[in-house]
Amino acid sequence: MSRAKLPLQGLYCFYLAAEIGSFKAAAEQMSVSAAAMSQQIRQLEDRLSVKLFIRQHRQVRLTPAGLSLHHYVRHGFGALQEGLHALDADPDPTTLTLSVVPSFAQRWLVPRLGSFTELQPDLSVLMTSSVALVDFQLDRVDLCVRFGPGRYSGLQSEFLMSDHIYPVCHPLYLEQNPIGSLADLAKVQLIEDVWPDMNWNYWLELAGITVPKVKVAMRYPGAHVVLEGALAVQGVALVRHSLAWKYIQQGLLTRIGQIEVCSAYSYYLVAPPAHFKRDKIRQFSDWLHVEATDFWQASQLEMGNNRCIRQAIGPIP
Repeated sequence: MSRAKLPLQGLYCFYLAAEIGSFKAAAEQMSVSAAAMSQQIRQLEDRLSVKLFIRQHRQVRLTPAGLSLHHYVRHGFGALQEGLHALDADPDPTTLTLSVVPSFAQRWLVPRLGSFTELQPDLSVLMTSSVALVDFQLDRVDLCVRFGPGRYSGLQSEFLMSDHIYPVCHPLYLEQNPIGSLADLAKVQLIEDVWPDMNWNYWLELAGITVPKVKVAMRYPGAHVVLEGALAVQGVALVRHSLAWKYIQQGLLTRIGQIEVCSAYSYYLVAPPAHFKRDKIRQFSDWLHVEATDFWQASQLEMGNNRCIRQAIGPIP
């Protein structure tokens, strides 16, 4: 018999019926009718020109030919199940390998990661920083944390948290360059990220601020580098709340105005669907969701209700 013509469906029906000893029970397990199950096995018997079962009133028994075939079919489907399990198995259950957006890793995740390792002392964490999705078939990465639209072909995305964007500067810069209103931003040094939703003119438009098109003094590749520019008293920076909030709390940065724009992007946990079944991924995901929720609720409460929040709309320049 040609490999290309192996009657796999019929063989699997035979395997289940032989294991259970009942066409009806095997059909229920496959969510098909008993008649469909009987037809598959009858077609298999016709194809092999041999009788495989002795049909009785409430059960079936294997014939000598059926017993012989069952030996090989059980071994074959058992090997397939082992192979599929091996694909899902964690090659290194004691190490959690993460690929994280650099700004989020440096400014948000690393300062909190100690509490996770205290909860999971038997698990080692290996973190790499990247904005590009990894090739999970080639790279031994368990999970990515990404900032984006949340749609990645062939991968599962789990929402972590959204973010808001607003302007900040160092208190010393504000002292040297008084800003009475957001319209005054056209007169100061502006810093922005090269990321699409961090465009100053786009933000001012969404914020409803009518000013001539502003000229940006400095553009940096990464939200964490933009923060460094603001901390270095270089000008007014457009920042993400998730990364800037702790510096505002410490008095190292000052918010300009009360308008903030919801980013068109969010933070997501990204990996092949099978990875999310791993114990260490579930443990990390559960911990991270609690941390994100606590951060967001606490920071929003402390910022108060005197803010004007605008929704981002496309297209992003």
